[in-house]
Amino acid sequence: MTRILFVCMGNICRSPTVEAIARVEFARRGIAAELESAATEDYHTGFGADARSIAVGAAHGYSLSAHRARQVCRADFQRFDHVLAMDRANLRALQRFRPESGGVEPALFLGAEELPDPYYGGPADFERVIELARSGVAAWIERLCAEAKGR
Repeated sequence: MTRILFVCMGNICRSPTVEAIARVEFARRGIAAELESAATEDYHTGFGADARSIAVGAAHGYSLSAHRARQVCRADFQRFDHVLAMDRANLRALQRFRPESGGVEPALFLGAEELPDPYYGGPADFERVIELARSGVAAWIERLCAEAKGR
């Protein structure tokens, strides 16, 4: 079973959206995975996803209604196979949580591209998150399937 943690700054917009999409798309492909999301900052801990993310996700068939934000912790780097940041700022921030003893090296979810934060934007920005998240999840599914075939 693959274990993936998706990470953004507050864990109320991007990372829970990616998590919700990954849950649906991994299940459609029959991929067993433990999928979670977390924040590099603690100011939304315990709160649900942003109402705009919930609405746009639901419009596309992805539920974020049960989500509760949490902050990354050191144990995540031992527990997960992949710790994926939505942008370079959060990728850098993840280094302060990574244990001295190592653990998984965090990476960007979209490879070289960043998933822009829609928080201060409008509806089109939240739609763009869905579009990029779907694309990124599809790429991760293909990567994981290729890795499984290579074993």
